[in-house]
Amino acid sequence: MRNRIVAVIAASAAVASVVTGCSSSSGSSSASTGTINWWTWDDKQAAAYQSCATAFEKANPGTTVKISQYDVSDYFTKLTTGFVAGNAPDAFQDSVQYFPAYAGQNQLLPLNDLIAKTNYNLSQFSVGVNAWKYTDGKQYGLPLDWAATAIFYNQDMLGKAGYTAQDVDNLTWNPTNGGTFDKVVAHLTVDKNGKRGDQPGFDKNHIATYGVGVLNADDFIGQTTWSTFAATTGWQMGDKSNWPTQFNYNDSRFVQTMDYIKSLATRGYMPGFGTFSSANGQSTVSDVDLLGSGKVALENAGSWEAATFAKLPGVKVGTAPTVLGPDGKRAVMSNSNGNTIWAGTKNPDLTWKWVSYMGSAECQTLAGKSGTFFPSIASAMDASAQAMKAQGVDWSVFTQYQKDGSLYGAIAYANGAALQQAEQPLLDAYFGGSRGDDVFAEMQQKSKQILAQK
Repeated sequence: MRNRIVAVIAASAAVASVVTGCSSSSGSSSASTGTINWWTWDDKQAAAYQSCATAFEKANPGTTVKISQYDVSDYFTKLTTGFVAGNAPDAFQDSVQYFPAYAGQNQLLPLNDLIAKTNYNLSQFSVGVNAWKYTDGKQYGLPLDWAATAIFYNQDMLGKAGYTAQDVDNLTWNPTNGGTFDKVVAHLTVDKNGKRGDQPGFDKNHIATYGVGVLNADDFIGQTTWSTFAATTGWQMGDKSNWPTQFNYNDSRFVQTMDYIKSLATRGYMPGFGTFSSANGQSTVSDVDLLGSGKVALENAGSWEAATFAKLPGVKVGTAPTVLGPDGKRAVMSNSNGNTIWAGTKNPDLTWKWVSYMGSAECQTLAGKSGTFFPSIASAMDASAQAMKAQGVDWSVFTQYQKDGSLYGAIAYANGAALQQAEQPLLDAYFGGSRGDDVFAEMQQKSKQILAQK
């Protein structure tokens, strides 16, 4: 879902630029009843949060919560149109890629006064709070969910290669020799003659099963691909933890990591650039299909695919945490969608009452039991994990991330659409072989120029 959101940014950027200064000021109404309009792009979350809406309406007689879901391909365009026309929803699910533009255009209501007025407890969230603070230091949203990466693997392939679940649970990695991760991936790779990647006679040009899936395309921030490797070296994406002035693409630790990732394809252990993607790096075969069809043995993929992997017909899929880095620790990016209030809402107090209820353990537990998203409140996440365990889906890897400190928040940055348009083709050129390590200095310089744009 998150990669799909990134893909539609460019299409909506031009439309979004016309709304600056168009929001109507929030009303002073303190009505305790009325209709609250809330939007989402996720049909599963729309259904899940309906249970919260029902409970909220029961506790607040005379209030109606109307939940509307629109496909992500036109969701943000619809929001922009609503901003301009003055009829946007009172509150809506927001993406970190769009949040900076909306906050900068004064389309979002700052929540600080409402948080203070109602003694709302931001510390209950285990992840995501800082992602919804803008450059002015104000809080504009509450975390609605979170996401992370794990290693999903074919259990039968793992067993036939002589490995156990414990082996893949404790994979080590470093950019020099790849650690045990490299050894396992090599042995899990099988050519069309049945030779493994670490055996004499292995044919790297004719592969039946790759040891690991695509780590070399589709994402200029590496959310589900290379970030789980690069971040374990001590490398950080920006020169600041949020609102950076440049991305550190030319840091030697990043360059080493990318050279290692690229080498996996060169050696035949990972699909080469374009094998399962188009010329612009977009995947043409899903992570689930690659693992389900036996084309790959291991797959780095997002938590939002966990239930789908677990229910693949005819394939036993295990879930393992990401690699342990040179210092023996994991580093897992946690992205977060958020809940924001439109600055033009006619009833900010009632809308906040709904939004803050959505950000409560009660609502997050109710909605989270659907198993369609990860709640940002730890107790609700535990309840969701238990509900999914009863369905045969193991989320323990992700709950453990919360408890052992492996998670780090995705960086907040400006001008996401322009960054994607500039950086992704350069990264694709590197993985495609038409550019070498010199590309990273250019990428860093472009990030500096684009992040400085107002």
